[in-house]
Amino acid sequence: YLKILTPREQEIVIRRYGLNNTKEQTQKTIAKELKISRSYVSRIEKRAITKILREFIKKDGLDK
Repeated sequence: YLKILTPREQEIVIRRYGLNNTKEQTQKTIAKELKISRSYVSRIEKRAITKILREFIKKDGLDK
């Protein structure tokens, strides 16, 4: 499901949840490294998770 995300969304989700053998990071840490605000990290993360959920529902036929 990560394929449907933009590169920035992918990076934030991977870092936040420790995917691909990475360590989980806080929104604050990610924001500092990417030079963006913590609230912007939060919005990007929320948008990405929503995209993943919609795709999951669509592909697995849970929207019936």
